[in-house]
Amino acid sequence: MPLPRRSTAKAIALSRFAEERRDLFEDEARFLRSWFERPLVTGAVTPSGRLLARTMASYVDPGLPGPVIELGPGTGPVTDALVRRGIAPERLVLVEYNPDFCELLRRRFPGATVLRGDAYRMRETLRGIVSEPAIATISSLPLFTKPLEQRLDLLEEAHDLMRPSAPFVQFTYAVVPPIPARSSRYTASRSNKVWLNLPPARVWVYRRP
Repeated sequence: MPLPRRSTAKAIALSRFAEERRDLFEDEARFLRSWFERPLVTGAVTPSGRLLARTMASYVDPGLPGPVIELGPGTGPVTDALVRRGIAPERLVLVEYNPDFCELLRRRFPGATVLRGDAYRMRETLRGIVSEPAIATISSLPLFTKPLEQRLDLLEEAHDLMRPSAPFVQFTYAVVPPIPARSSRYTASRSNKVWLNLPPARVWVYRRP
């Protein structure tokens, strides 16, 4: 005897919830293992939370033409938020250093371009890949593990690859900005603190005037 439609829908919903929880647990385990192996590269022991990922993705306008560059996507929580925001996977260029994360990203986002490379050498890593100005760069890199000069070079390279006034979006757990907020070369703004993220985080957005 077939189950009533309501019961079937509930069973499907519970199955999806269980699958999402399993994926979340597995992603946290991957991040923790990666952090133990490469603490200065991974930077965090858990993936970005959904609310933080949505906050980062909210600065991207899906109606503008052009690719979106994501640096350090990890297991893909921000990537998923970008897709839900309306960015087609084919528009995503993901630069990830961890080879295990690269394979995972290719499985989860088969239309995206996944590159294993050094995000701090963007021009070299993306040479021949990005053929038109990007509409945004989304970064989950642990910037505080790098000298300020290298962080500034990263920001300059990102802006050189983007449309005028396109956002460079970076989150941080720190109380100070990951890149100084005052400069004649770019503007900086910040989100409210995302308290529900663990640990709480803030999003900084840098634009070239």
